[in-house]
Amino acid sequence: MSESSTEIFIRNFQLGDMSLLGELYQSVTKKENATFWWVGDEDNWSNVYCAFEDGKMVAKGQISIINVVPPGRSKENNHSIYINLKTIPERENDIALLENVYQYLFIRANQLKETLPKEYGTMLCVGNDSTETANNQFFTQKGYLHLNSLYRMNRDLNEPIPEITLQEDFQFSYWKMETSDEEREYLNVEAEIWPDTPLGSNRLSEYKNNKLWTSMVLRQTDAIVGGLMAWQEADHGVIEDVFVCEPWRRRGFAKYLLSQALSYLKANQLQYASLMVLTTNKSALSVYESVGFCVDNEEIRYFTKLN
Repeated sequence: MSESSTEIFIRNFQLGDMSLLGELYQSVTKKENATFWWVGDEDNWSNVYCAFEDGKMVAKGQISIINVVPPGRSKENNHSIYINLKTIPERENDIALLENVYQYLFIRANQLKETLPKEYGTMLCVGNDSTETANNQFFTQKGYLHLNSLYRMNRDLNEPIPEITLQEDFQFSYWKMETSDEEREYLNVEAEIWPDTPLGSNRLSEYKNNKLWTSMVLRQTDAIVGGLMAWQEADHGVIEDVFVCEPWRRRGFAKYLLSQALSYLKANQLQYASLMVLTTNKSALSVYESVGFCVDNEEIRYFTKLN
């Protein structure tokens, strides 16, 4: 254990830490594409642990339930809990500091696991930019295994957006999901599309709290054909959960939905839009590129099983 680690004090984030958090954020994000989670609202601070040394915040760890498997799915599916752990740049190789904060996160992860349906396993995961070598190495040396890799793709909203015509027997609408029944309908479809990483009601609620959040849906009569969500994050737009159900794929519906989302974000004076896509999903990459998205960086995700 390093000498400095004996002077480290770790506790949950508090309102009075906001200026110190801002300083940590500025130092971490000086490194381009560093993955830094913001602390969220006060009801989330029990999932945020800060390390202090000589009155300075030198590290922050945060944890969140990301995917909850709904009832009735295959027993091979797993819930997923994600970690974000960052230090000031000059301490990114301080294993003792990282380990001290990690232990708080690991204990909290097991507490959160106990709140999830017991019939499925739970993975503890972390996602970092591919250039965050030291942070990635910390987790791989702890035995975390490669889960997947994703591209972050950006799209300049000042560039022309393609105008695409929808076939007459399909209906496009904004879907606010204002009732629990509507949310359940959406989540059931979403879980069929991504059985390994279903969104879950808590995360949907988090998405809906984002500025400018909306969802867009295509239907044929009462059947959901496809959909996506869009919102504002910081100074840009985010597009998430783009899907087209199996019977209607390869007919241009994803491209139509994307054009609508881009137009919506542009109408709200945002300068660019971003989305994430698995590096192995060649068909999705092709669709996103066809409406003007370009690869910006790569995020690598690792996991370990919580027993």
